[in-house]
Amino acid sequence: MKYAVSMFLNTLTPKFYVALTGTSSLISGLILIFEWWYFRKYGTSFIEQVSVSHLRPLLGGVDNNSSNNSNSSNGDSDSNRQSVSECKVWRNPLNLFRGAEYNRYTWVTGREPLTYYDMNLSAQDHQTFFTCDSDHLRPADAIMQKAWRERNPQARISAAHEALEINECATAYILLAEEEATTIAEAEKLFKQALKAGDGCYRRSQQLQHHGSQYEAQHRRDTNVLVYIKRRLAMCARRLGRTREAVKMMRDLMKEFPLLSMFNIHENLLEALLELQAYADVQAVLAKYDDISLPKSATICYTAALLKARAVSDKFSPEAASRRGLSTAEMNAVEAIHRAVEFNPHVPKYLLEMKSLILPPEHILKRGDSEAIAYAFFHLAHWKRVEGALNLLHCTWEGTFRMIPYPLEKGHLFYPYPICTETADRELLPSFHEVSVYPKKELPFFILFTAGLCSFTAMLALLTHQFPELMGVFAKAFLSTLFAPLNFVMEKVESILPSSLWHQLTRI
Repeated sequence: MKYAVSMFLNTLTPKFYVALTGTSSLISGLILIFEWWYFRKYGTSFIEQVSVSHLRPLLGGVDNNSSNNSNSSNGDSDSNRQSVSECKVWRNPLNLFRGAEYNRYTWVTGREPLTYYDMNLSAQDHQTFFTCDSDHLRPADAIMQKAWRERNPQARISAAHEALEINECATAYILLAEEEATTIAEAEKLFKQALKAGDGCYRRSQQLQHHGSQYEAQHRRDTNVLVYIKRRLAMCARRLGRTREAVKMMRDLMKEFPLLSMFNIHENLLEALLELQAYADVQAVLAKYDDISLPKSATICYTAALLKARAVSDKFSPEAASRRGLSTAEMNAVEAIHRAVEFNPHVPKYLLEMKSLILPPEHILKRGDSEAIAYAFFHLAHWKRVEGALNLLHCTWEGTFRMIPYPLEKGHLFYPYPICTETADRELLPSFHEVSVYPKKELPFFILFTAGLCSFTAMLALLTHQFPELMGVFAKAFLSTLFAPLNFVMEKVESILPSSLWHQLTRI
């Protein structure tokens, strides 16, 4: 056996070693490329996924779900409820106008700022807010009911004009203001016509709402239409520079319809008040809406941080703070920044202009990249206006991650960061935008392993090709060392067994 191994090693030529190492390098390189592509597309290792999903059950692995079923059943409902609420997609309260803003971007750049998924969600919102079961009784509303389901923008606009030929239809004016108007001034003019028609419908349905469920549904629809129109009119005034008028309209709307929190009008109000630098009024709004029982948002958390930072940022110096320590006011500001960053860790890179902004989508995912874009798009100017605020944010925001447990099995001030944000944000944001991911995914072991294997075998192939004799000596020495334990065992077996028995075994 020993002599057979020696003869085999002596017959191997340098060409064999070159071919062996080159083939190994090629195969490991192909595996590396495939693993990297799969990880970039699906966020996981293919080999690891196959191992866990298919090989482990065959090898007798225990399914954690079945083994922990009895222990986790009580907590499943709470965790599922949290997951659903954390990953719910919300209407962007500061969404732009399609015709006057999104379409103009497309005309200039040739890029589509809205995804099909985002626009489909908007179509569902419009059908929910602007239609009811009794629409088929009124010809204009019946046309608009079909228009909101139409995918083609020109078909929607044509249907809106057709509805207006029948009578003054508020929802038809809304569609034209959102999608046909090419300027904010044109949109405002159409919304004013919509307000006139919508206010009349609201007053009529208000008198009849108690006459039956059909009238009640119609009144609810008319209320949604009226609130939407007034909110968009306030946003038009804000866009056109009439900020005080916009603030008054928003305050009146919130007083008139205090229960309609689904529109998040207070976030529009906060942005307008920050533009006026009415910080006392901003604090009053925050005192009402930054409550533990109400859902948080990046606007709430980062506006609270901005107000705390404003009190100390103009005199803040990291060198002085490191020498004397943080004062109480500075500590409050830093804690507020940490709280905001824990809620949405994507925002600071946009505020500090470390990442380029795009137009915000019509829907956002709270704590996700889409919400960060929507917030920074409108509030970056307010942070720049407060002297030293961005410097304080730059010096302190990364300290948040030292306070959050890792892995993210639990949060510090909020629920653990949801794992579904990346997938939802990729659906909401256009393909040309690089989605911000938190926490950063570490490269799987198999990618690192195949990268090392590919590099090592490629180096061996190169050395063997350049120095065939020397590498042949090294290879023979390595293989001899590798087979040394086997040779030792074989020698011991030969010495113990009788020669006749050993001869019979070798013949077999």
